[in-house]
Order: sequence, then structure tokens, then C-alpha cells
Amino acid sequence: MREVDILVIGAGPGGMSAAQYAARAGYSTLVLDPMGPGGQLLYIDEIENYPGLGKTSGYVLSEAMENQCKEFGVEIEYDEATKIEKKENRFLVTSSYSEIEAKAVILATGASHRHIGAKGEEEYSGKGVSYCATCDGPFFRGQKVVVVGGGDTALTDAIYLSKLCKDVVVIHRREAFRAQKALQEKIKDIPNISTVMGRNVVEIKGNGTKVESVILDDGKEIETNGVFVFVGTVPNSKIVEGLVETDNGFVLTDEKMNTTLSGLYAVGDVRNTSFRQVVTATGDGAKAAHSADEYIQENNL
Repeated sequence: MREVDILVIGAGPGGMSAAQYAARAGYSTLVLDPMGPGGQLLYIDEIENYPGLGKTSGYVLSEAMENQCKEFGVEIEYDEATKIEKKENRFLVTSSYSEIEAKAVILATGASHRHIGAKGEEEYSGKGVSYCATCDGPFFRGQKVVVVGGGDTALTDAIYLSKLCKDVVVIHRREAFRAQKALQEKIKDIPNISTVMGRNVVEIKGNGTKVESVILDDGKEIETNGVFVFVGTVPNSKIVEGLVETDNGFVLTDEKMNTTLSGLYAVGDVRNTSFRQVVTATGDGAKAAHSADEYIQENNL
């Protein structure tokens, strides 16, 4: 049985922020993530609103966070936590490779991409249907693509794709975008981005090996080589089902990141927050580490 003071599950910006704050406070801190450091940061081509940095990439920011964690003594391991139990005043966490005992646990597992449920979506996943522009955008260089969604991620990735692709069509089910006004104004000035509002994609068609078009709910067919889906996320909270209260899967917390189980905290996209950004996730992480510090001291753990 391995023992640590604070265990962080998830190595995205929220998890790494929590870890470096915890380690800097003098606690032995372990971070588990089957994909390693970065989380959603690794899928962001350009970040221009992280305080103090100007324009940078998600990879560069992730690498800086990882290095800072290690400077404070944080251990980051490629491993997946599969079960959490609390016995008396200790957490017992089972992972793919070990068993860990911790005084406090910070959940930073993030969220996964939501699917639109269109006919053909699963069939053509990886054959033209993608949920990551920076991962797959270069495969569509000089071609026509469709972006489905109307939030910050959809418009940010549409802008990125416009630099690679001949044409980008943004399809949104509502009559107005949910994205920040700055992004809405930005796409208006990009000549190879067009929009289709108030419509849903009901079918993705192809020849069996690649996407060829999408069908909208009004029957209109739009030819395309690729479909990029950005319609929200599903929280990765299965590991705490039955342990804490949730709302549609998102973990309920207070302003100090406390869940309904003392000593267990949730940060970033996995919790019930109204605004999901890199900067808010890092703020969550700092708060959670501070709360864990208070919990450990108050309970003389």
C-alpha cells in the first residue's frame, strides 16, 4: 500500500494547479492520469486569454505547468484511478497498477466530448468525424469541413481550421451563438467561414471509408470532407458515483471545492461550474489544495 498526503486524479490544468499548490505547502503529492500531463490543454492550438502569457499553445502551457509541478516535488504517473473508498479518516484508491492511501483526494478528471447522435456519426468516427481540430485538422488541408456547435470551442476551432481548410461551415442548432462576442466578431472577418443557424445535423453520409456530406433537419445536404463536433461535454465522474452528489453527472461543490464527502474535492470541468476555461480550472485547483490543507490540519491527519 502506497501512502501519500494528497492524491490528485487527473493531470489537466486544474489537477496540475492543485498538485503544485499542495506540494508547495509541504505535502507529498501524487497525480494519476492514464494519458499523462495536459488534459484538454493538449487539444488547444492557440490560447490568447491566459493572464500574463499573451498568445501561446496548449502544449507549451501544459509543459510549463508540468515542469512547475516537478520543481515542487510532485510525482506524476501514467495510471488510472478505478475506485475510491473512504475508511475512517483515510481514502483508499485503487488504480490500474497499485493501491494508494491518501489523507485527501482532489478529483480533476475533466469531461469528454459529447456526441450529436446523428445517423452515421459512430460509423464515420475517425473516418472524417472528429472531436479535435488540432489533432485532425491537418488531414483536411485544402478541403471543405463542417463544424457543429456554437460555443467557445466550436468557434475557436473553426478559426483554427480556417487556416488549413478551403471552406469551413459552422452549423449551430440555435439562432444565436453562445460563444464570447469577441469570437463571434472574429469569424465574421474570416472569408472562408460561413454559418448555418437554427439547424441540426441529423445524418452524416459517406462511401463507407470517408465522409462525403451531412444532412440537416430541413433536408438540405451539404457536401463536406470532414465533420468536427463541438457540442459540449460529458463529465468523467463515474469513479465517484454513489460517493458524492452530482447534477447530470457534474460533481456538486461549494466555493471551496468541497464535495459532499469531506476530504474529497472536485475541480475543473468535472464539477458543476457555469464557466469552463483553463484559467477557471487552475483557480479551482488552487482553492482545492488550500481546502485540503485546512482539512488535514483541522483533523490532525
